[in-house]
This record gives sequence, C-alpha cells and structure tokens, in this order.
Amino acid sequence: MPIASPEVYAEMIDRAKTQGFAYPAINCTSSQTINAAIRGFAEAGSDGIVQISTGGAEYMSGPTIKDRVRGAIAFSVFAAEVAKSYDVNIALHTDHAPKDAVEAWVKPLLAASTERVKNGGEPYFQSHMWDGSAVPLDENLVLAEELLELSAAAHSILEIEVGVVGGEEDGVENEINDKLYTTVEDGLATARALGTGEKGRYLTALTFGNVHGVYKPGNVKLRPELLGEIQEKVGAEVGKKAPFDLVFHGGSGSSAEEIAEAVRHGVVKMNIDTDTQYAFTRPVVEHMFRNYDGVLKIDGEVGDKKLYDPRSYGKAAEKGMAERIVEACQNLGSAGTSLQK
Repeated sequence: MPIASPEVYAEMIDRAKTQGFAYPAINCTSSQTINAAIRGFAEAGSDGIVQISTGGAEYMSGPTIKDRVRGAIAFSVFAAEVAKSYDVNIALHTDHAPKDAVEAWVKPLLAASTERVKNGGEPYFQSHMWDGSAVPLDENLVLAEELLELSAAAHSILEIEVGVVGGEEDGVENEINDKLYTTVEDGLATARALGTGEKGRYLTALTFGNVHGVYKPGNVKLRPELLGEIQEKVGAEVGKKAPFDLVFHGGSGSSAEEIAEAVRHGVVKMNIDTDTQYAFTRPVVEHMFRNYDGVLKIDGEVGDKKLYDPRSYGKAAEKGMAERIVEACQNLGSAGTSLQK
C-alpha cells in the first residue's frame, strides 16, 4: 500500500480510539529497520506508525553529514517506496523535537510538505512532534498553536507533549520527579489554547510517570488513571467524551495492565524504541558469537565471506525486530485490525 494519506491516517486514529486499541510507533534509523518495522506490522495484520528522531535523521543522512532535514526526507521517500509491497497502512512521523529542532528540522519539513501538497502530492510525514517539556506550559502552547496552523497547511497532524517524560532519548533528557505527572489544570490549559479538534487535529502526550530507557517492571511508578481523570475533567468543560487523542511515551518496562489501562483512557499511539533496538541487535550478537571464526580472519585464515556478508546477520536482525513488533501489536490490540483486512 502507499503510505497512509492524511484521510487514512485520521481514520486509523479514529478506529483505534473507538475500538479501544493503540498503534505501536516504531523508531527507525536505517533502511533495514524501516523494512523490519513495516514487515512486523504486515505480519501482525496491523496498520502502524514508523517514526524517526533528530538523531535518527542525522544518521540517515550519513553519520558524517548529519543533515536532519535531508535524512528525514530520505527516510520518507524510502519508506514510501518499500511500503508499496505490503498490504497495511503505514503513517510516518517525526519524534521528539525540542525548541531548537522545531526551528531547524520540523518547520523546514512542514514547509517541504506544504509545497508538495500545493503541487498535488502528499506530505512527507503524516505527523510531527513538538516536545515542549523543557519550557513553561504557556510557552509550549504558544508554539503549539503556531505549529498547529502550519500542520494544517501541510495536511499533517501535530503531536505535543504536556508534562515531562523522564530519562534520556536522543539528547532530550529530563529528571525523574513530580513533573512526570501532567495535571488536570495542564489539560484544561491545553484544550483552551488548542481547542479539541476545531483548530486542527493534534495528538497529546500527557505524562503519567513515563520514563525513557531500560527499566524492569515496577521500577517506574506509572499512574495511567491520571489520563482518565484529565479526559473526564476536560471533557466536561468542552462537552466531549475523552477529547484528547493520547500518546504513550517511555513505555519500556510497563506492565500489560498499565498499558491496557492507558489504552482504555484514550491512548492511540505508543512509542517503542528501546525494546525494538534490542530485538534487532540480539540476533546480530548471536551470529557473531556463534561464527566468530568465520566473521573474523583468525590465525592466518581468511574467514567465511558468507558469514561476514552483512546480509547474513542483517536478515536475522530484521526478523528479530519484526517479531517484537508483532508482539507489540498483540499487546496493544492492533493486530488483525488493518483497514485492509
């Protein structure tokens, strides 16, 4: 299938919310991880979201080039081409963008998409994230209002973060403290500034103790019930049930019960990066350990070309990552729900 059109992406989100499931959003950094992500969604019979961070975009452009905009557009063009081979809908998204990255990365990408749309094409990305967790809420929402208008012109959806996700991801680092919990007042301020759809659609990452990185279950104190409280209070003010389309960040180590409760309260997108990185890397490590005398030239020998050919372990890496994505789709309830099914 072609990459999801803006209309299809909106329908994906609507179906997830009304039917009570969420889409995994998989961070990718290369052609191999893009292939693995789309393959995983297809094997699960799930539509899905493939996303790239600022660091991923720099890497995609070439590790010595570090051109975020060029890397992101290359990512989009490649994904759009290979997605045609699969029978699921894939939306493309740019992940965490702090203020400096909004100016140097998100706005240029929105401008490129707007130009493409004016010429009768589709946007390069279906959604972009503005990570305002490092600035005061009022400043966060002022920039969000501007980006919401720019996103509408580009036929894309804005994602915002209200609150703070702890830990570190791609250079965005926050302490683990009480700021990890969005308040009802924060939710009300967001709805008053951005509306609840009438000014343009947006996704909202309300935080409820989320932390990026690797954590065992129980080490992070999640309060998914907080999402329900905010939805209820804001919904009462605006006259809508569960007015926010929610995003779950920093979910590594979350229990199945915590994830399920978050989805019940309106989460439609859950970011997954740490777990899929491990799933990709683990088979490569096994290949190297099992075949060390073939992938290396030891004691004057020449090794085994079939074993150090990057495709030999690359295929295993893609398979491992795809299997983890199938598992994520099953956990979030999106398996078997593709619009194509």
